[in-house]
Amino acid sequence: MISAAAVRTIVLKEFQSELRTRYALNALLMFVVTTLSIVLFSVGSENVSTDVLSGILWIIIFFSSMSGLSRTFVSEEERGTTMTLQLLAPPLVVFFGKLVFNIVLLFILNVVAIGLYMLLIGGFAVKSYGIFCLTIGLGTIGLASASTLIAAIISKANTKGTLYPVLSFPIMLPLLLTVITATRRSVEGAVFSEAIGEFQVLFSYIVVMLAVSYIVFDYIWRD
Repeated sequence: MISAAAVRTIVLKEFQSELRTRYALNALLMFVVTTLSIVLFSVGSENVSTDVLSGILWIIIFFSSMSGLSRTFVSEEERGTTMTLQLLAPPLVVFFGKLVFNIVLLFILNVVAIGLYMLLIGGFAVKSYGIFCLTIGLGTIGLASASTLIAAIISKANTKGTLYPVLSFPIMLPLLLTVITATRRSVEGAVFSEAIGEFQVLFSYIVVMLAVSYIVFDYIWRD
C-alpha cells in the first residue's frame, strides 16, 4: 500500500535537495535558453511550417528533460543515500515521490520554454488552447513517467551518461510523435474532437509506463 504521506515526504526531500544544489533546474533552464537561441538564429526571418515549429518545440523539451531528469537516481548513488532510502521507504513510495517531483520540475520547464518559444518564434501561434494545454499536460506526465523509470535503470549501470539517451529515444518516440501531431493541430486551429485520437494514445502511454514501473521498479531499486 502506497502512503500519500510517505510520498509527500520523498517529494519534499527532493525539493530540499534541489534547492541546495539547483543542478536539475539550472541544467534544464540553461538547455532551454541555449537551444532557443540556436533555433532563433537558425530560423531568422524564414517562414517555417507549423509541422517544423511544433517538432522543434518538443525537441527542445525532450532534450532539456534528458539533461536534468537523467540524474533522478544517479544523484542518490553518488551521494551514497540509496541504501538509506531502501531502508526507510518502500520502493513504490520512492518511485512515486521521484515521479511527482519530476512532473513538477518538468512542468516549470515547459511553462518557461513555451513562454519563451511563443515570444521569440513569431510563426508559432496557438489557436486551439484546449488542445494545446491538454497536450502539454499529458506530454509532461508521459515524459516524466518514462524519464523516472529510465533514470532508475541507468543509475545501476557503469556508462550512465551515454546509456540514458540511448534508452530514452526509442521508448519516448511514440510519445514525441503524438505530442508533435497534437501540437500542430492546436496551432492550425483544429476542433477538440480532431485530437481525441492523440489524447487516447497519450493517456494509454502514461498508463503503460506507470503499469510497467509498478511491476519492475521493486526489482530495479533493490538490485
